[in-house]
Amino acid sequence: MIDEAQNCTYGQLKMLLTRLGWNSTMVVTGDPEQSDLLPGLSGLNDVVEKLDPLENVRAVRFTREDVVRHPLVAEMIDAL
Repeated sequence: MIDEAQNCTYGQLKMLLTRLGWNSTMVVTGDPEQSDLLPGLSGLNDVVEKLDPLENVRAVRFTREDVVRHPLVAEMIDAL
């Protein structure tokens, strides 16, 4: 599992993803809107765009309706 992938560069994500072994599953999580890297350095969006069309890869995008925390969190997401 790769968590906080929005803080990985394209090269770092490519290195991690290409290490997948037989009988394995890889989960990558991240929020492109919350990167700690300088603008344009996060590779998460590029990787998702390139891999999403592959038959055995799934990209799941959460929306405001998926927030299961306090209702105020959903309001803050909209405001921010």
